[in-house]
Amino acid sequence: MNIYEKIKEIGIIPVIKLENTEDAVALGRALVNGGIPVAEVTFRAEGAAGVIKAMAEQIPELTVGAGTVLTIEQAEEAIGAGAKFIVSPGFNRKVVEYVLGRGLPMIPGCMTPSEIEQGLELGLDVLKFFPAEANGGMKMIKAMSGPYGGVKFIPTGGINQDNLADYLKSDKILAVGGSWMVKPDLLRNRQFDEVTRLCLEAVEIKEQIR
Repeated sequence: MNIYEKIKEIGIIPVIKLENTEDAVALGRALVNGGIPVAEVTFRAEGAAGVIKAMAEQIPELTVGAGTVLTIEQAEEAIGAGAKFIVSPGFNRKVVEYVLGRGLPMIPGCMTPSEIEQGLELGLDVLKFFPAEANGGMKMIKAMSGPYGGVKFIPTGGINQDNLADYLKSDKILAVGGSWMVKPDLLRNRQFDEVTRLCLEAVEIKEQIR
C-alpha cells in the first residue's frame, strides 16, 4: 500500500503545530490510539524536524509527513528527518520538483484551475485545497472537478467535526486535513487523552459515511 492509499484509507490527516518536541511521541501515540495513524507536522513550529524524527523513529505504525513546506531547504530537512510525504499551502514549482525528484509524494496547495493544471503537468493527481472553507468548500471543489475528473483533493482549512461529513462523502476527496483534534491548547496542556477521544469521534463520523 503506497502513501496515497494509506491516506485514503485513514481519511483524516491531523495537522500538527507542536512547539514542545518532547511531547512528539506521546502525541503520535494518541493519534494511533484514536484510529488516525497519520500526522502532518507543520513547519510553522520551530523544531518540526525534531518532531518528525521522533515520531518516525519511535512509532513505526504512524505515517508522518511534513506540512507548510515553503522551501527546498525545508523539504530537504523534512525528508532527512524521516517524513514520508510533503505538503505545502501553495504551488511552488521548484519545491514540487525537488520533492518528486527525491521520490516522495508531494501534495501542493491548489486553489485555481491554473494551479491544478500545473500539478497535472508534473504528474500529480492528488492536490491540497487550501484554505477550503474560505474558498467555497465542497461547492468550489465540485465546480472545479468538472474538467478535472481525475484529480482527488485533500481540503484543509476551516474543517471540523461539524462539517467533516460533508467532505468525506464526496468521491472527489481523498482525505481531509484538520487541526480540531490537535488544537494548540490541548497540546500545550498535554491533554493527549482528549486528542485520542476527538480522533475516535472523527473516525466514527468517517465510518458512518464510507
